[in-house]
Parts: sequence; structure tokens; C-alpha cells
Amino acid sequence: MAYQEVTTTGYGTRVGNSFKAIGSGFLMFVLGTALLWWNEGRAVKTEKMLDEAGNNYVEMENPNKKDASLEGELICGTAMATTEDSLVDTQFGIGAKAISIRRNVEYYQWVEHSQTKREDKLGGKEVTTTTYTYTKEWVSSPIQSSDFHDPAYQNKNSVLATFEDADQWAETVKWGAYTLPESLFHRISSREGIDLAISEDLLKQFDKSTQAAYERAHGMVNTALNKISQAVSQPAQPVQQPASIAIPDSIKALLPDSVRAKLDSIQAVTDSLNKQMASADNKKDLQYVHQASNVLYFGRVPGVPEVGDVRISFEKVVPAKVTVMAVVDGDSFKPYKAKNGKRFQTLVMGKKSGDEIIEGEKEANNMILWALRILGVMIVIGGLKGIFGLLETILKVVPFIANIFGWGVGIVCTVIGIVWSLIVIALAWLFYRPVLAICLLAIAGFLIWVFAFKGKDKLKELASKGKNTQTQPAPQTTE
Repeated sequence: MAYQEVTTTGYGTRVGNSFKAIGSGFLMFVLGTALLWWNEGRAVKTEKMLDEAGNNYVEMENPNKKDASLEGELICGTAMATTEDSLVDTQFGIGAKAISIRRNVEYYQWVEHSQTKREDKLGGKEVTTTTYTYTKEWVSSPIQSSDFHDPAYQNKNSVLATFEDADQWAETVKWGAYTLPESLFHRISSREGIDLAISEDLLKQFDKSTQAAYERAHGMVNTALNKISQAVSQPAQPVQQPASIAIPDSIKALLPDSVRAKLDSIQAVTDSLNKQMASADNKKDLQYVHQASNVLYFGRVPGVPEVGDVRISFEKVVPAKVTVMAVVDGDSFKPYKAKNGKRFQTLVMGKKSGDEIIEGEKEANNMILWALRILGVMIVIGGLKGIFGLLETILKVVPFIANIFGWGVGIVCTVIGIVWSLIVIALAWLFYRPVLAICLLAIAGFLIWVFAFKGKDKLKELASKGKNTQTQPAPQTTE
């Protein structure tokens, strides 16, 4: 069930906050303008650097043999990236000969979500209603449920174990007869799961500590009831042996005789099933710790997670065919430095030609250009709304009038923000591509003309029509 909090902000407080928003609005306006200017220069410099690199690179025909004539040249070649380094995750005793191994940890937790609704009241007050809902999700780190707003969900989160994400990389990665620098081989993405080979002693230690954490979180009685439920509903689960019901006598003594009799009966059934499954392959699958492929699971039943469960996946980066585009530097590589100072080197998966790499980099540069343009325009518009928001807040005494005025302010700020952004972009491009800059300035000028003059004429036309309607005599009726 959703939990709601309602707060009321007075008119004076709202006006005071609007004064503060003017300063942050100016700051946003300046930052958005600076972002637009910087982004245009960055995009042009990057494109010129890519054009220069595309004209200067040479194909490395055989990376498996060093070629002294290529020293200092920007090359493009394809070969296998390999390593002889053995990496080990010492905490779990898992290792592999790989370019990298990674441990990824997830926790099953209650997650708080909020949705806010604001309503203006006559007199200038604002009523804010925040609705909080809660869902169980896999997340990357434990969540402090003590901070939840709904008391019913506070302190409901727990974890059965706590581990950190971890990454290890090989020290030496070969690419044919050359050695890849760290900045390049970290781009290799040929990830595969690592088959787990965790010692049985370590698994038993994990199982014991996890059981203790489970009982602290859920209580002894709930632990016993969970075991009963799983033994009855999943007696033939192939991945996990039926849970053995070990309920302390002190708890049994608190239960009615009929319940104790049922417990004894279920115990007999589970003992029989455990004997039948004693020869199964999952010999290391314990009550609270389970292995499946490259995943180590801490919890009662992996298919039915409970709050506090933890799952850890292990991956490795294996040798793979990659294409490198960089400057030969002895038996390794370094970035290409263009005339404008921009640097460039890359590694892509599979076999690619130099032209394909350059084209892909240009597409990525163009995507970044437009993404930052849109972001910059939004920041500029948001800054303008912050600057002029005070006018709307003052009129909040009568919400209907304030909403109409706010709608108009929003339109004006949007138009001004777009026009200003086009001007900034055009001025930035004047240093690089004057023709395109002139076109952008022409578009901005047209928008100003439409908004300032055509809009004014339209208002006069509407006013004239309204005046004619008022002065026109009413039609006479005859009886």
C-alpha cells in the first residue's frame, strides 16, 4: 500500500524561494551557454583530427612481426590479443588465465520510489503530496531502509553477506609481436562466465555464516517455517537438496502437540529425500550457498529470492581478435596527436578497416554533439524559467491567473532559449565554418522576426476582432 506525505508551503516562503531561484537561474543560463560554445569547438576539432588521422594512417599487414619502418606511424591492424597472466580472486579462490576477471555483486533489497504532486491553493499556498511505494529489486549495493519514509518499511532490509565488486587486469597483453598499453586493452569486451571451482571448506564457511545472518534477519521461527514450506512445496528440486529441518527443542516446546507431530513427519520425509539425492551432482550445493554456472548465490532458494539474498557473478575477458589504430612506439603504442592538439587511439573488437573505424568515430562524435546540444538548450531554457519564475510565483495568490501567466512565460522562455542557443552555436561556428554559421544566424533572425513582429500583428488582429464584436448591434427580433 502506498504511503503519502503532505506538506504545505506558505506564500511568503514560495516568494523567498523564487528570489533564490533567480541566482541559480542565472548560473544555469551561463553554464548552458558555456556548454554550447565548448561543445561546438570540441566537435569541430574532433572531426578535423579524425579527417587528419584518416588521411595519414597506414595498414599494418602483419602485426605478428615487428616492422621498423612503421616506427612513429599511425597504423591500423588486426591480430589476436592474448596474455599468459593468471589472475586469481583470492577471496573466493577463483582464477583463470585471462586478460581480466571481474566480480559483480548484487543484493535483493526493498527499494523506495517517490512521486510528487503539487497543487496551488487560493492565497498562494502550495500543497505538495509525495507518494512512496516500495518494490523488491536486485541492486548493486545495500540500501539503508532506516531512511525510508514509510515506518512499515523501515529497517526491513538486511543482507546475508557483504562483498565488494572487484576487477583485475593482466599486466601484459600481447597483440601479435607488440604489447598493448593499458589504455587500449581495457577496451576489450570479450567477456565470458568463469566456471566456479570454490573449495568445499570455503563453501561450508560461507554457508555457516550465511545461516547465522539469515536467522538474525528472519528469526529462528521464520527460518523453521521456511524450511517446512520448501520441503513440502519443492521436494524434488534438482538443483538443491530438500532442506533438513533442524528446529531447536526450545522452540518445539512452544508449539502445540499437533504442530510438533507434523514437524516430525516432515522431517522423516526430507531425510528420505536427502538420501535419494545423495549421489546427485550438486554435492557443493548447501542450504544457504548455491552454485550455478558462474553465479554464487547466498540465500535459501535461488529461484525465489528473499530480501537480503546476495548473488555474485564471475566473468573473465578472454583472448580475442581486435583491431588497433594507434601510433607505433617501439614494441607498444601511443596516441596519435593531430595538428590541433587532439589525441586519438582506439581498439575495436573484430576485424575493421581504418576507414570503417574513422567513420564509426565520426558517427559517435556527431551523436555526442547533438546530445550535448540538446542538453545545453535545456539548461539555458531552465535557467530562463528560473530567472522569470518570480513573476509567476507572485501571481500564485490566484492560481488560475498564475497558471495562464506561467504557460506564457514557459513559451517565451523556450523561444528565447532556442534563439539564444542558435546564436551561441552560430558564433562558435564562425571560427570554424562561416557558411553554416550564417545559415544559423539567419534562422535565429527569422524566429525573432516571427515572434516579435508577426506575433504582435496577430495580437492586434485578435484585439480588432474583439472590438468589432462588442460594437456590432445585437440582432432585433420581431414578434
